[in-house]
Amino acid sequence: MQLSTSPAQTQAAPLASKPAAAEAETSSYSDYKVIRRNGAVVGFEPGKISVALTKAFLAVNGGQGAASARVRELVEGLTKQVVHALVRRQPTGGTVHIEDIQDQVELALMRSGEHDVARAYVLYREKRAQQRALMHTEPNQPVLHATENGLRIPLDPQHLQAIIVAACSGLEEFASAETIFKETVKNLYDGVSTDEIFKSAILAARSQLEKDPAYSTVTARLLLHTIRKEVLGEEVEQAAMATHYATYFPQFIARGIEGGLLDPELASFDLARLAAALDHSRDLQFSYLGLQTLYDRYFLHIKGTRIELPQAFFMRVAMGLAIEEAERETRAIEFYNILSSFDFMSSTPTLFNAGTLHSQLSSCYLTTVDDSLEGIYDAIKENALLAKYAGGLGNDWTPVRALRSHIKGTNGESQGVVPFLKVVNDTAVAVNQGGKRKGAVCTYLETWHLDIEEFLELRKNTGDERRRTHDMNTANWIPDLFMKRVMENGEWTLFSPSDCPDLHDKVGKAFEQAYLGYEAQVASGELKLFKKIPAINLWRKMLSMLFETGHPWITFKDPCNIRSPQQHVGVVHSSNLCTEITLNTNATEIAVCNLGSVNLVAHLKTNDDGSVSLDHDKLRRTIGVAMRMLDNVIDINYYAVDKAKNSNSRHRPVGMGIMGFQDALHIMRTPYASDAAVVFADQSMEAVCYYAYLASTELAEERGRYSSFENSLWDRGILPQDSIELLRQERGGYVEVDQSAAMDWSSLRERIKQHGMRNSNCIAIAPTATISNIIGVSACIEPTYQNLYVKSNLSGEFTIVNDYLVRDLKKLGLWDEVMVADLKYFDGSLAKIDRVPAELRKLYATAFEVEPRWLVECAARRQKWIDQSQSLNIYMAGASGKKLDETYKLAWQRGLKTTYYLRTLGATSAEKSTGRGGELNAVSMGSSNAGSSAAGSHLPEPEIVGAVCTMKPGDPGFEECEACQ
Repeated sequence: MQLSTSPAQTQAAPLASKPAAAEAETSSYSDYKVIRRNGAVVGFEPGKISVALTKAFLAVNGGQGAASARVRELVEGLTKQVVHALVRRQPTGGTVHIEDIQDQVELALMRSGEHDVARAYVLYREKRAQQRALMHTEPNQPVLHATENGLRIPLDPQHLQAIIVAACSGLEEFASAETIFKETVKNLYDGVSTDEIFKSAILAARSQLEKDPAYSTVTARLLLHTIRKEVLGEEVEQAAMATHYATYFPQFIARGIEGGLLDPELASFDLARLAAALDHSRDLQFSYLGLQTLYDRYFLHIKGTRIELPQAFFMRVAMGLAIEEAERETRAIEFYNILSSFDFMSSTPTLFNAGTLHSQLSSCYLTTVDDSLEGIYDAIKENALLAKYAGGLGNDWTPVRALRSHIKGTNGESQGVVPFLKVVNDTAVAVNQGGKRKGAVCTYLETWHLDIEEFLELRKNTGDERRRTHDMNTANWIPDLFMKRVMENGEWTLFSPSDCPDLHDKVGKAFEQAYLGYEAQVASGELKLFKKIPAINLWRKMLSMLFETGHPWITFKDPCNIRSPQQHVGVVHSSNLCTEITLNTNATEIAVCNLGSVNLVAHLKTNDDGSVSLDHDKLRRTIGVAMRMLDNVIDINYYAVDKAKNSNSRHRPVGMGIMGFQDALHIMRTPYASDAAVVFADQSMEAVCYYAYLASTELAEERGRYSSFENSLWDRGILPQDSIELLRQERGGYVEVDQSAAMDWSSLRERIKQHGMRNSNCIAIAPTATISNIIGVSACIEPTYQNLYVKSNLSGEFTIVNDYLVRDLKKLGLWDEVMVADLKYFDGSLAKIDRVPAELRKLYATAFEVEPRWLVECAARRQKWIDQSQSLNIYMAGASGKKLDETYKLAWQRGLKTTYYLRTLGATSAEKSTGRGGELNAVSMGSSNAGSSAAGSHLPEPEIVGAVCTMKPGDPGFEECEACQ
């Protein structure tokens, strides 16, 4: 590998030899090759990068200065940065051009603050380029050959260019085919494989993402070309897929069945009719992140070779969901249309497994653990079985007796809950969802449990490791009485459930009465095992642990139960992994929920006056079809545990959610931090819930009501918004919720009374961590994380640019390299970029710029209509004890049922210097995400304090809710 070095390359230097560390690493990069300027291909040797860096220091500092220990360490660190940046773009190996390596060396020097050295290096590169041009030393481009199946064939540049031009079709205003072609050819060499040619084109398009988000679509289309070749065994142009899908689709079904992947029943469908319904043009709507995610994790494969194309994938899922329908083809086409058009998307387990031999389609499972050794290990076994096929778990451990409680059978003392939770944690790690994703479980404990203080510390990084659970999520299950004691500065008493087992099943006033009775027993000396503590002290510890570790999450027992439509047949003892499911559990029932989300962006319309609003007609149609799909899952689903099957068949709950809320606000030109956003949250959720409840009662008319409907809140004419009054009565105040309505709920209430409901529960807003990536919209109800950042997930790293912002800035002539550099420097925020109009800075405010009260207020308006709950992340810049206290008290007073992660900025990222030198490309070394990226690419995301301190949105550990979505 030939690197241009500094003018001092003739100087003798003790550092010019290859460092030992680099020597050792060289053998690790045998899958990587470097293309020289003359087209020759040589091995990738990181040691030569060290040499080039050392000579650059020699040019500026001289031999003595370059030989210092500081420079040695700096060169070693910079070499690692450069290598990491190059390798992570192509984690499985590939080729890189010499110019790309030099770009990375230059960038590493700038980021390190060695501006004099970087300047010398840049000037030398420019001088050498001019010399080559003057002396014509740059060789003519040789005739290149490609290699395929062992044969050398002349590379056809016209064919390659035509593919790139086709990928840019309709996007010519934003994306340059010529730029992509030139960058692609630069990275080719004689004898390159055809696979490498298209990989080079993908990387070339991907490298332009910062210039315009349209390049994401172009990259996806180039990726699609390679996927078609892999699946079909030959290159097929996109235009030809209009007819090619018809012949391919029946072959795909046959091959999947033969390979032991698909349910043989799929062969009995009218495959010709279904194939004719496939719309090849919908292949072109993917973003790069969306299609790469599908390719890596969802498309079926045999021995590593994909057999599934995008439209076949959506139809396979649709067929799996329609398999028990009377008019299977009609319903399958109906289901296919809302999936492939991105109007609605089923959750990840459904997309993984629909139509396959293992039809585990449900997302969430909630269990209650019995207070016996047999019950505890049965629960752990059930966790393993449910997690095997991608289920997210919520465990209620409140019944298990506390530390030092008496064990009658052995006349000994219990070790409490914590030792068993260590086993739960390790089981989640061991059973990693069939090898596809990290296992995910959340443990809930009520606030009166005597082990609560140790429970709060489970995620700490200090202390006895035998009593720590670093891979398991935890959540507080908080009764209203505790919150009232906090508000009134009262005392709180902790008990063992073995002494007061009825507290577990009591809510509201009944809980309060029983709790006061046990406190009286403590006062009289009848009850010996207890602990008294000021309620405010325990509340502060909850918030402190939440800030420090990200856990346990804050969830509220009484709103979940008092507002539950199913309170007549049981108790909600916990939420799920992602805090949006609120279903009953007991010793004989494991609650199950099936998820899917409506894309709000696809249900907006532009009115005659230019304003944007919800398209109610389309929304009703989509939700009607989607509710049918979700209801079908209940009957088709594979149940690893009978308690889950019995519960799901009896109550038939589903959880429809939304995604694209932030995108919808952008389209409507509405800042998240505004009263208008709160109103839209209210009106959009009212419409979604109205049509979901309507669809469920229509299904009940067709298929029959769920078996436990009688005496439910539905049956009593109490709809979710009506149940707010029940909460107010039970709580005795502290409920401040807007109760306005805009739609005709009276007629719906009467219809439900007449026909019943097909589903005990209908609505739950899950995080949509992955499915929103697939369709290319903002996750669920989340604010914009950053306007420019790198998203990391199991498929790699992806540049994410806010395309709405880019379009606005381009109209103003403000989108250029300087703006990109500023956005990197300011962590994707516009707040300190003064040349951007204030209106746009407010509209495109990022998550940490939006005061958390706005997140709570929007959530409160949604919660009014929702019969379950919502995954509500709280973003907080400059977190303090006071701010945490105010935010979570507000959430309780606004009637929220649950909250999810607390996300706070680390101090190292909260403020940046206003200096304007090379700092534009500087990395905050205090950030746990510090590191370089692709040439001129991006800065890491800001540090997140707590359980997510080393992760980014999309990381498996950051969004455990990928288990749901």
